[in-house]
Amino acid sequence: MCNRARELSSPPAVGRRPGVVEEAGRHRRETGMESIIYLDNAATSFPKPAEVHDFMSSFYRHYGVNPGRTGADMALKAEELIHSTRTRLSAFFNPSLAAAGGKKDPNRLVFAANATGALNLILQGTVRPGDHLVTTWTEHNSVIRPVNHLVQRGAEATFVRPDGEGYVDPEAIRAALRPNTRLVIVNHASNVTGVVQDIPAIGAVCRQAGVPLALDTAQTAGVLPIDMAAWGVSFVAFTGHKGLFGPTGTGGVCVADEAEIASSIWGGTGVRSANPYHLEEFPYRLEAGTLNLMGIAGLAAGQDFLEREGIENIYRHEMALLALLQEGLSDIPGVRLHGTRRLDRRVATLSITVDNYDPSDVGTLLDVDHNILVRTGLQCAPLIHQHMGTAPRGTVRFSLGPFNTREHVEAAVRAVAAIAASRN
Repeated sequence: MCNRARELSSPPAVGRRPGVVEEAGRHRRETGMESIIYLDNAATSFPKPAEVHDFMSSFYRHYGVNPGRTGADMALKAEELIHSTRTRLSAFFNPSLAAAGGKKDPNRLVFAANATGALNLILQGTVRPGDHLVTTWTEHNSVIRPVNHLVQRGAEATFVRPDGEGYVDPEAIRAALRPNTRLVIVNHASNVTGVVQDIPAIGAVCRQAGVPLALDTAQTAGVLPIDMAAWGVSFVAFTGHKGLFGPTGTGGVCVADEAEIASSIWGGTGVRSANPYHLEEFPYRLEAGTLNLMGIAGLAAGQDFLEREGIENIYRHEMALLALLQEGLSDIPGVRLHGTRRLDRRVATLSITVDNYDPSDVGTLLDVDHNILVRTGLQCAPLIHQHMGTAPRGTVRFSLGPFNTREHVEAAVRAVAAIAASRN
């Protein structure tokens, strides 16, 4: 589905990325974290680029007022930043439109607190009692739980199983559709295995059936190109604090211009306050209350970082490190790798277990004895663990970011080898 991903079936050598690695080193020195190796980027990217911290602080110091609530210059400047960030992100998720000279309505890019909030807006705005929706066993609880609550209220849901490596067959999506199917919602990449689904093929199935497709891009926004218009995607839910390099508490929904969605959040908008009902036009249809101005400033700076570094370059770097990590861990007796070992259609996430250890104990040993931060347990995605046979204890998850190095990977492999050897 992604040319860059396919090219990495034979991964390139790991090279230093001048400037970025040095920046990360300065961050660790300045924060007293020189000895810590952070390998939990699937949870949140860390550290953030320096320009994100700097711009957030500077903008909020100078223009940290309530945007859109007054005609004062400071408020207008704040609103200008919000609108420009809407416009940039809207184009970011629709590159083929811009390339063809088209234009996406930027007001249909709405902000939320995170991907979970965004996914709730999509689900509650499209599915009603009596409706049917299709999703998969690869989903995060940010989809599983809202879907289960909708079912509890009278909707119907079909969860499609992936294959043994975690890939969902688009034809299985087709087979799950019913006359009353109102939405298909799919995780673009698994936060447990890193598997990237074939969204263009799934989108073609949904387009042929006339069913909207929603995409959870928590693991891929800013990591892989996403093209709503080309792929037939009606809704993209994104979070800001991972591959987009913004702060926590940011995210949103990009709504295709032709997609229909009802509002499910109501309140103040700062305009037409005499109206007793919430406004129907975008972005107000899915936004209420004061926006996270400081967080949106961070998203704007994150876009600057991505444009400067290039997501292709960042992705190649991360995948080359993943190849080294996967190779090193697969050679350790007693270590089991879970999910696909493919390096195409994948992001830089890898789950393992160690014989005779609970995953949480491995995580503790990595932290306490080796200063390596990972994620353990079910990673808020219980169904994929059931599918892989790693429930109920889960796995040890390693997830790489742009500021990781070959030295970090080598240290992680040595640490896991030492832990495994102590029980064999």
